[in-house]
Amino acid sequence: MSPQLTIILVLSVSFSVFLVLGVPISVCIALSSFLALLPIYDPALAAQVIGHSFLSSLDNFGFLAIPFFVLAGQLMNAGGVARRLIEFAKVLSGPLPGSLAYCNVVANFLFGAVTGSAVASAAAVGSAMAPAQKEEGYDPAFAAAVNIASSTTGLLTPPSNSLILYALVSGGTSVIALFVAGYIPAFLMALAVVAVIAAKKDLPRGNMANWQGGRLIRAFVDAVPSLFLVVLVMGGLIAGVFTPTEASTVSVLYALFLGFLYRELKVRHLPRIFASAISTASIVLFLVATSAAMSWVFSIAEIPVFVSNTMLAFSQEPWVILLMMNLIMLVMGTFMDITPAILIFTPIFLPIATSIGVDPVHFGIIMVFNNCIGILTPPVGSSLFVGSGIYGVPLDKIMPRLMPMFWSECLALALITFIPELSLWLPRILGLLK
Repeated sequence: MSPQLTIILVLSVSFSVFLVLGVPISVCIALSSFLALLPIYDPALAAQVIGHSFLSSLDNFGFLAIPFFVLAGQLMNAGGVARRLIEFAKVLSGPLPGSLAYCNVVANFLFGAVTGSAVASAAAVGSAMAPAQKEEGYDPAFAAAVNIASSTTGLLTPPSNSLILYALVSGGTSVIALFVAGYIPAFLMALAVVAVIAAKKDLPRGNMANWQGGRLIRAFVDAVPSLFLVVLVMGGLIAGVFTPTEASTVSVLYALFLGFLYRELKVRHLPRIFASAISTASIVLFLVATSAAMSWVFSIAEIPVFVSNTMLAFSQEPWVILLMMNLIMLVMGTFMDITPAILIFTPIFLPIATSIGVDPVHFGIIMVFNNCIGILTPPVGSSLFVGSGIYGVPLDKIMPRLMPMFWSECLALALITFIPELSLWLPRILGLLK
């Protein structure tokens, strides 16, 4: 057996075994990468190679944006932003049948746009919406499914840590172009959930008072300072005033300003918020380090070349290759969180995509959209488990309500994949792409 084949075998088997045993995904990646090197290196050298890969992968100034955006999101969550955005979404949905379900989608879209976290959106929006939905007679399993399915829309809009990761791993894809490219796909993802809600005929009708007495205007004015974060970040990036990393620090300062302005953030809260942000960012960056080690093992085993040759031997039609990539990423997304999936599959699939004429920005949106769908599915769907806990509904009751939204989002993914202009039109008219 050749060394390359041995590495692939050891890597695949060990990773699968650790995953089945319930070992955390980052540790699975690190241990399987180490074991895969043992057929060609002695243990001491293999450990040194893995350690060096950890350190070198994080030696990138761009990664500073991740902890700062995480901190900004947590500051805004603690500072009253979530409540104001949810209230605005509730008023916006008005007296429509199923208004609280629509409100859930809009609130996740808005809140995700200022925090960049699907789990934070599922938790914050779900906690605020669940009591009201229960009071109005919503099926708890359906309400939970709506919250889970719409929680991922923020990952496609700035400040998306997933798009930042893709930009860094892909070797220089413009973060600004990716941020702008994600808006229409994010809207389509939200629309996919809305379509399923609209198809249900038995949802409670909202309160007509939401559109009376100037309540809509008051809610909008109250939410404007929170929504302005997106304008501030994107305006500064597009105008070239600051880099993505600098934008993340501006977000932190603005979040602090808002929290103190609303008088909901106190100095005594800051140590807890900073500790939570450090913990979250550390998890993400440790995944970055371990995934970089696995990517290095991939290169030693020539896995990217093998996958590329296999796909191109099967077909050279771009649509067939893109379809195969989507299917692989959808399946793997059920077992892998979004961060390691982006870090592992980008070096494998991006060269193939560019070789068949796919723009790196377009492919980045395809990849993140795929992994957003993965967050909704067991056994590793983080938003799924958070939503289940918030609403107190077991997974076996949520899944039948969630599956129509899953298939609706897969249809949206197909549109994004095979109609490139849905991703590239906005960056192109803003002069961010040639």
